[in-house]
Amino acid sequence: MNLHKILKILAGLLGIAGIVALISLIATGDDTIKADALAGDTAIIDPIAYIAYIVMLLVIGLVVVFVLKNLFTNTATLKNTLISLGAFVLLALICYFAFANGVETPLSDGEMLSENGSKLIGAGLYMFYFLVLIAGGAMLFSGVKKMINR
Repeated sequence: MNLHKILKILAGLLGIAGIVALISLIATGDDTIKADALAGDTAIIDPIAYIAYIVMLLVIGLVVVFVLKNLFTNTATLKNTLISLGAFVLLALICYFAFANGVETPLSDGEMLSENGSKLIGAGLYMFYFLVLIAGGAMLFSGVKKMINR
C-alpha cells in the first residue's frame, strides 16, 4: 500500500467518525446539550473535540514530515531556508539587544510585569514593525521591478 492509499483510508475513517458524532449531536438536541454543559457533562461534545484534535495533529505531523523530507532532499532549498532562518534570528537578536528596553510595569490585575518580560514584549513589537517594513519594501521593489521590465 502506498502512502496516498493509507491517507485516503484514514481520511475516510475520520470522516465517518465525524459524521457519526454529528448525527448523535443533532439527535440529542440543543436544549439537552446546553443543560448537560451547564451541569458539567460534556460527553456529547467530547468525541467531536477529540476528532478535531486528531485531525489537527495528523495534519501538523504530515506537514512537518513532508517539509523536512523536501528540505533534506533538495540542498538548495535547505541552504535558502537556513539563510532565511539565520536572518530571522539575527533580526530577533538585534531587536532584543539594540532596540528593546525593559521596565517593570504594574498590570491591571495587580501583578508586576518583570523587566525581562517587558523587554521581550518590546522586542516582539519592534520585530513585527521591522518585518512589516521588510515585507512592504519587498512588495514595492517587486512591483517597481515588474513595471520597469515591461
